Amino acid sequence: MAKFVVWPCELDSRLGRKYGRLVRKDLAVDNPSIDEIIEAAESAGIKVVEVEREKMNPRLSALEEEYRTRGMLRVDSPHGKAKTLRILAQKVREIRKNRNKPSGKKHGHKRKRRR
Repeated sequence: MAKFVVWPCELDSRLGRKYGRLVRKDLAVDNPSIDEIIEAAESAGIKVVEVEREKMNPRLSALEEEYRTRGMLRVDSPHGKAKTLRILAQKVREIRKNRNKPSGKKHGHKRKRRR
């Protein structure tokens, strides 16, 4: 198993590759949080070894505060870094999609009136 560091900026669609994004733009996620990445890793069977919430990727020091995402994960994955990042990005998308789903009954059908 490979151990490596995952920074949120590596999955962030708002950033260019110059500032640390490592996945393709169409796979990247808008402003991923460290908690979303942890949840994605756990659901994908990737072991999170260490979490440091206050660390910041040195590449982000030149950016405005709005784009500086904090946090760093050290993970132990059966895949290489590139494949692991793609898996994490996909899982974060799924997590967000499931959170935004309306729960309960669907609205839109009418009840028949009794006479």
